[in-house]
Amino acid sequence: MSTQTTSSAAPPVQAEGQPGRTLTLAAVLLAVFVVPMSISGTAVALSDIGADTDAGLAPLQWVVNAFNVAFACFTLVWGSVADIVGRVKAFAAGAAVYAVASLASALATNVLWLDGARALAGIGGAAIFSCGAAIIATVFDGPARAKAFALFGTVAGVGVAIGPSLAGVLVQGLGWRWVFAVHAVALLLVLLAVPAIAKAMPADGGSGASIDVPGSALFVVAMVLLTTAIVQGSQWGWGSTGVLALFAGAVVVLAVFAMVENRAQHPMLDLSVLRNRRFVGLCLVPVAASFGFVTMLTYLPSYLTAATGRDTGAAGLIMLLLTAPVLVCPMLAAKLVTRGISALTLIYVSLACLVVGDLALTLFSPDVKILVVALPMLVTGAGMGLSAGLVDGQALELIDPAKAGMAAGFLNTLRLGSEAIAVAVYGSVLATVLGTRIEDGIGDYAGAANADQVADQAAGGDFARATQVSGAVDTEGFTHFLAQSYDSAFHTVLWGLAAVCVVLCAVVAALLRGGPAKNTA
Repeated sequence: MSTQTTSSAAPPVQAEGQPGRTLTLAAVLLAVFVVPMSISGTAVALSDIGADTDAGLAPLQWVVNAFNVAFACFTLVWGSVADIVGRVKAFAAGAAVYAVASLASALATNVLWLDGARALAGIGGAAIFSCGAAIIATVFDGPARAKAFALFGTVAGVGVAIGPSLAGVLVQGLGWRWVFAVHAVALLLVLLAVPAIAKAMPADGGSGASIDVPGSALFVVAMVLLTTAIVQGSQWGWGSTGVLALFAGAVVVLAVFAMVENRAQHPMLDLSVLRNRRFVGLCLVPVAASFGFVTMLTYLPSYLTAATGRDTGAAGLIMLLLTAPVLVCPMLAAKLVTRGISALTLIYVSLACLVVGDLALTLFSPDVKILVVALPMLVTGAGMGLSAGLVDGQALELIDPAKAGMAAGFLNTLRLGSEAIAVAVYGSVLATVLGTRIEDGIGDYAGAANADQVADQAAGGDFARATQVSGAVDTEGFTHFLAQSYDSAFHTVLWGLAAVCVVLCAVVAALLRGGPAKNTA
């Protein structure tokens, strides 16, 4: 997760001794760290939240989903607003919204209050990601900018990687409310640095154009419909009337949105940027990372605990093999670029790593030695890390600086939207394939029945609950059968993920071979 933009009011070249540069970078990176940490860490607190608020399953899941949906809906909106009112003002507004929402989350007395507060935090997080790196791109230039963006990608990766661990420590030691209280404190520190950021960007006045309210409203409605369909698809069924209606509504509203934007004097999304083939191609790179890496980040721990029988502590340590490259590779990529390696070459290498890594992860089995799968996990992580903080800068160099906030918002909308799609589709396909495996063999266990419910529980890694639901007499044998079925379904889905990455790689390569090379959009 990252985004990079440049100033619409002045060229990005800044003097090395400009006051506030270090503080500006530190403040933006702190804000950027909080957002992905919140996304990956909040799930750890759900069981405690549910017990404390007596929440049902659906509203409890929306503690996470409300943030993700709001983030995806408002990323492009904030990017457009930042171009109009100024990046520092928009960034400060987002940080303030996030801080207030986090405080409200910490003080929530029921789960619906918490759901609303998390949605508000998602709106603030969208502003941080759409405007934060825009500030970095304006304050820094040349090698300093490359290093700053590499730190941007690294910090985002650190937030994703340590979010669950830090949240777990807070929940166990202080309680779930402190997960959100810490976010509020961190964003308060960011707000204290806003005057220094403003001093580092004296020309950040924005374009002064009017905000595209109709376009923004239509886009938010379309994204709400689309992301809700994705989130609920695995629960209601992808072919259910409700999900199909949501998808159809999203398509209709997006069509209306396109018509409105074509006629708007100051559109939220200038559709001309989408005619830049290279820009679109680079925007698809994070989509490949969503399918090739984010799905593994989300579901591999369940495989490690369910199919291989490891405890959560061991699974967490093993996951470091997947996340460690995300912490190292952004800075490595920046150094390689400064030494003359083409950024596009590194992006192609990252895509190849995603494909090869996912294919090699099929080496996983219930009895596999970690040394066997260590290299595939590292390669998959490198596929994410090499492009993090690099692809954004390359994409936004192709765009007119006056449209950079909007372009960054579009890129991150694709990134966050594709993550939601990839995770939801993976879960649904895994449950479907696992259900087929279980249905084929469930009759061998006396009393076993209801393959769909068993598959839903088993897909989440809860074999004990799946065995209880099944009614199987031979519980030990049935648990072993579930592990084998899960392993088989996991491998089938991995082949599918690799195929998706291959297709996206081909599309990206085709788009990058043509189109303008500089900011003509």
